[in-house]
Amino acid sequence: MKKTFAVLGMMCAGCAASVEKKLKTTEGVTDAAVNLPARTVLVEYDEHRTSPEQLQASLAQVGYDLVVEQDRNVEAIERRSWQRILRQALLSWGFALMVMLVAMGYIPMGNRNTENQVMLVIALLNLCYCGRSFYCNAARQLLHRSANMDTLVALSTGISFVFSSFNTFWGDSFWGARGMAWHTYYDASVMIISFVLTGRLLEERAKHNTASAIRALMGLTPKTAHLVVDDTVSDVMLAALQQGDTIEVRPGEKVPVDGTIIPDCRTSIDESMITGEAVAVEKAPGDKVLAGTIVKEGTFRFTAEEVGQQTVLSQMIRMVEEAQGSKAPVQRVVDHVAAVFVPAVGLIAVATFLLWYLIGGSNCLPQAVISAVSVLVIACPCAMGLATPTALMVGIGKAAEAGILIKDATALELLRNVDCMVVDKTGTMTLPSPDGQGEQLKPFAREAVEELHKMGITLYMMSGDKEERVRHWAQEAGISHYKWQVLPQDKDDAVKALQQEGRHVAMVGDGINDSQALARADVSIAMGRGTDVAMDVAQVTLMGDDLRRIPDAIRLSRRTVAMIRQNLFWAFIYNMVCIPLAAGLPYGFGAHWQITPMWASALMACSSVSVVLNSLRLKRSNTVIPSFTKQA
Repeated sequence: MKKTFAVLGMMCAGCAASVEKKLKTTEGVTDAAVNLPARTVLVEYDEHRTSPEQLQASLAQVGYDLVVEQDRNVEAIERRSWQRILRQALLSWGFALMVMLVAMGYIPMGNRNTENQVMLVIALLNLCYCGRSFYCNAARQLLHRSANMDTLVALSTGISFVFSSFNTFWGDSFWGARGMAWHTYYDASVMIISFVLTGRLLEERAKHNTASAIRALMGLTPKTAHLVVDDTVSDVMLAALQQGDTIEVRPGEKVPVDGTIIPDCRTSIDESMITGEAVAVEKAPGDKVLAGTIVKEGTFRFTAEEVGQQTVLSQMIRMVEEAQGSKAPVQRVVDHVAAVFVPAVGLIAVATFLLWYLIGGSNCLPQAVISAVSVLVIACPCAMGLATPTALMVGIGKAAEAGILIKDATALELLRNVDCMVVDKTGTMTLPSPDGQGEQLKPFAREAVEELHKMGITLYMMSGDKEERVRHWAQEAGISHYKWQVLPQDKDDAVKALQQEGRHVAMVGDGINDSQALARADVSIAMGRGTDVAMDVAQVTLMGDDLRRIPDAIRLSRRTVAMIRQNLFWAFIYNMVCIPLAAGLPYGFGAHWQITPMWASALMACSSVSVVLNSLRLKRSNTVIPSFTKQA
């Protein structure tokens, strides 16, 4: 089975790699994919060989907490964690201010030794309280022969503090006796922690916005329901409902579970949040009602049929969660780079230290230490690790808000390449007439076709219907390529033939007879009112009947992939440019300048935050407008 769990303690790409590696090597686990921005992991496992509790125990060995208990509120835990980081960041900045005032002489201490000893105490307090988590996490990673962002922070601040402490007590006897000037770098050790904590605060706040789509879907479910037993109505928690229960819903309330209206009851329900339809739908006895929809008129009762995780809304939430946690092909390459990034940075830092020492001997030892520390601080695996998943989270979430359910990240990435599209007629392009006299073109179908043509996409309509009917509706929709009286195998053959021509094919259908071609296509799109088989096979499901969501989805794919490329470009460029500058490369060209540890920590924090903020621009773009807003 597949299940998404919240993971506490993940901060960077190195953390994500550690979680994935540990879970994948756990007995009974088939696959595991971490969604770093959402702090979740999608685990595919054999429930007969392992359990969530065993997965939790396995992950605890490397210092992470898998949330499997139903009574643990992840949002509350994360809120407390954010507040703890906020307190630590504020206190760390207080320590940083005190160190700077002492170092600059604004708080006179009488002599240099006293100043250094006071700064040592302040820096030690900062390391022990504000920076404690970095050292604990780095130690756990070391025990399991792994490394992450905490490893770099712990090394850089630890080296700065130890080197400064040595100079505080033995600077004159060791360096002074050799006629060399010496300095302490307590400000660097304190400022690094201050900037990193501040960066994490900003990052967490920005990431919170990337998950807004999931929170919006979850918010559609009411907390309680009116249970009817022997004509007595009582309020119960949603978890207490069972199949077969009779439930009462009143005007203005949300339907708690899926079910069927009982005899002698009628109502009007707003289903726009599920289907995208702007107009309230009249419901009569025997009609289906869906969880999360809103009653507009009339109190009614219905029989519960799908409860808990089986409702359509729960399935939608699960699909979006799994899609946001899946990995695009480009992410797999990034993961390989991120897995070796922290060890590689450690080696670069060692090489930087040795090179400075070999060039200048003991005279350059302080410079060697500071350069190595700067390299450790400025390297940022977080920016690379967040580049792809944050953009995917926002893109898939924005699609969900518009009624476009994307099953995995691969589909979102491949949609942008589509240059031809095979579409079914009945149920996809057309609907039965309300009065039973033959078909009608779906609303906005012709507009959707025009948009697709403008995007350079060729459409092929295929149907098992007679020639004259297929020709008529193809012309009405503006489609010039069409075939009639085709079998399921013919649709599959058509998709295969187009692929052999080098085309990138999308298939759009709604029935069992479309499932074969849907499985064959590069990207498969199902209508949300189609059969379960078609929706199971399809990578993309459109809720409602507005076909303009197809060009919307393609535009969103193009925009999201462009955002991923921007993020990756700047993440890689940042590290390629900044690491040499921190190592002191400008000295080789006669410029006596380099990025100091303090500024390195500021740049590192900014790089992570900038990637997340850049991805959030997708939320503000008008690439996709919810279809029910268009219709209203």
